Amino acid sequence: MGYILDGVVTALRLLWQGDPQTFSAIGATLTVSSYSMAASLLMGVPLGFLLGYTEFPGKHQVRLVVDTLLALPTVFIGLLVYALISNRGPLGEMGLLFTLPGIAVGQTLLALPIVVALVATAVESMDPHLRPTLISLGANRRQLLLTSLWEGRHGILAAALTAYGRVMTEVGISMMVGGNIKWQTRTITTAIALETNKGLFGMGIALGIVLLMIAFAVNLSVSFLRRR
Repeated sequence: MGYILDGVVTALRLLWQGDPQTFSAIGATLTVSSYSMAASLLMGVPLGFLLGYTEFPGKHQVRLVVDTLLALPTVFIGLLVYALISNRGPLGEMGLLFTLPGIAVGQTLLALPIVVALVATAVESMDPHLRPTLISLGANRRQLLLTSLWEGRHGILAAALTAYGRVMTEVGISMMVGGNIKWQTRTITTAIALETNKGLFGMGIALGIVLLMIAFAVNLSVSFLRRR
C-alpha cells in the first residue's frame, strides 16, 4: 500500500506546483471534449428531437440503428476515423491525423448517438397532450419547437452529461487518432495509461483526481441548472 500513498502525495505535489506535463494533458482533454461536445450537441439535439417528435416510415429501424450505435466500441471508431483521415484515406489532405481536431472528430462520432438517443427518449416521454394544447392556444411552429425543447430540458441535460462522461473517459480514439504525442495530443486518459505502464503512479493519480473534479463540476452545474 505504500506505493499508493506515495502516488497520492506525488499527485498532490504535481497539481499544486502546476506540473507542465500534467496540465498539458488536462488542456488537451478540455479542448478536445469542448470541440466534440459542441459538434455533437449542435447535430444531436435537432436530430434527436425529430426522431422522438415526428412519425415517418422506417422510424423504428432508424431508432434501432441509433440504439445499436450506443454500444459502438471506441477502438472501432478510432480505426474508422484513422482510415478516413490517414494519408491514404479520402480526408487525408485535411491533415487531421495526430491532431486534436482529429480526435474531436472521433469523439463526436462517439457522443452523437448518445445525444440523439437520449434526446429522442426525453421527447417521447413528454406529455402527449402538450402539442395539441399548444396548437389550440395558437402557437406557431417556432413556439411549438421552443416550448417542447423547454419541457424536455432535463432529458437534454442528461443526454449532454452522459455524452460528456463518455467522451472524457475514452481511450481508444485518443490513442489511435491522436497518437498520444507528448505536449500535443496526449490527453488525460492516454497519459494515465502511459504513466501507469511506466510505473509512475503519481502523475496517473493526479490526472485521475482531475477527472473526478471535472465530473463533480459538471454534475454540480447540471444540478444547479435543474434547480433553476
